[in-house]
Amino acid sequence: MAALKWINLSLLLLYPISWGAPLMRAGLLPIFGLSEISVLTGIAALWSTDRLLAVIVVLFALVAPYVKTLAMALVQFGGLSRKALPAIGILGKLAMADILLIALYITLVKGIGIGRIETAWGLYLFTACILVSLALSVAEARRPQV
Repeated sequence: MAALKWINLSLLLLYPISWGAPLMRAGLLPIFGLSEISVLTGIAALWSTDRLLAVIVVLFALVAPYVKTLAMALVQFGGLSRKALPAIGILGKLAMADILLIALYITLVKGIGIGRIETAWGLYLFTACILVSLALSVAEARRPQV
């Protein structure tokens, strides 16, 4: 079970990397170059147009998964009671909302047909971080209490 602790702690490093990594490359028309979009550049763009939506994205894409990972580490290292696991699970569900939003944006832009979007490695890293965190939550909940 020590492996679960180290995997969880590695997420504390991988999340910030995934936030700056390119999620996708997007362009208006095929003749224009593609711009790389990351979680951080997306939030910066949103901030200039819709601050409320930017705050919501920050909460779901940055704060919820990171706080969940920190809380899980506290449970694993005995700093927080296992009774907190249901609340930690809720944070995990909130963190999955951003993956859905990204998928919807990609689908919408591809459906319009005037733009071009290519997924990039950061999308897979960010998705993997969320899914690993979810798997760790399930494994921790199933672990017998000591």
